[in-house]
Amino acid sequence: MRCATLWLLLCFAACNDVRGYEGTWTGKRVGDTPVLRVGVAQDATATLAIDGIDTHGMRGKLSISGLVDGAAISSVQGAEADVLSGITFNGSPQRVYLAFASLPDGGGEALVVLALYDENRVEIRVLRGGAQPLYAIFALAET
Repeated sequence: MRCATLWLLLCFAACNDVRGYEGTWTGKRVGDTPVLRVGVAQDATATLAIDGIDTHGMRGKLSISGLVDGAAISSVQGAEADVLSGITFNGSPQRVYLAFASLPDGGGEALVVLALYDENRVEIRVLRGGAQPLYAIFALAET
């Protein structure tokens, strides 16, 4: 019984260990529908450098060609302490983080939704409303 309990605890910890996502991730914008590429060039690429990550938050730097270069991002602490820390959607990401990135275009900050997947991939969605709306999805691979 003790061995089974220990095995379950180790499996649970391994499933929730996201530290392996630290590093640099790069990828292209995805989605052909015009509403999925608002304010971002069709051939845009994104690079996300994850400097620190665990189940309580993440921090790093985000670059998107033609939009931002090395913006500091960190997950929203309130969302990490709320039920939002368990947010999920189609495709069943392992973990989702919400962060904001300051953009130099004068349109204000953009929400960054960072989704980690079991198959060693990362997706980010960058969105903003208002007078200078943004919406883009990037599929990232570790570089």
